[in-house]
Amino acid sequence: MVQPSAPPAARSASEERAVLRYALSGFSDSWLIPEEEVPESAWHDACLELFKALLDAWVTTTARDAAVFRDIAIQVRHERPRVGWNPDVCLVEPAPAGASELESMRLWEHQPPRLAFEAVSPNHPFKDYAVVPEKCALAGVTELCVFDPLLAGPRAQGGPWLLQLWRRAPDGGFERIHAGDDAAASEVLGGFLVPDRAERRLRIAGRPNGDDPWLTREEAALRRIAELEAELRRR
Repeated sequence: MVQPSAPPAARSASEERAVLRYALSGFSDSWLIPEEEVPESAWHDACLELFKALLDAWVTTTARDAAVFRDIAIQVRHERPRVGWNPDVCLVEPAPAGASELESMRLWEHQPPRLAFEAVSPNHPFKDYAVVPEKCALAGVTELCVFDPLLAGPRAQGGPWLLQLWRRAPDGGFERIHAGDDAAASEVLGGFLVPDRAERRLRIAGRPNGDDPWLTREEAALRRIAELEAELRRR
């Protein structure tokens, strides 16, 4: 249940701690993994594809024992396998055995995601603002990023916000430590989550202003080709 412990964060604030907090109670039996795919808009699909591609490239270049999934079912109870949720994108570290073949993750066998990402859809904004953070809190997720480029979320408690970042607290609780329009620092990634409302994209960079951007494998290859072509022209 949401318990406000401080006034709503100003929209320009980059860091606001202890704004909302969840008590770790129990995963609701009503939180069932959808059996059918939910249609996505073109921008939503492109946003998720980009974020997943950035994480995939980071895992590869850093040689991490991690896996990135899009819309994978995360089951939380062995006796009720339909109870759980499916984050838009998630990073799991260490990677579960047979990650490339997994059809679902089972928290009685696998580690919970270190990072979960949700792009807010106008069709169900309350879920992404309230229900998903509570699920992540209860499931042991380390960080949750909620990106809302359409500002479709509810106005309750000061929203909507372009970008929210939730993080596991030292005592095991789950706090929203960022709610605003600017970049947020991800401890899991060691980089900044940089929102672009106009393009409806969330990128990752080494600096909060977007400098030193992370690249997908395709973007890195294109940059390398451009560098080689420039070098040939100089010769």
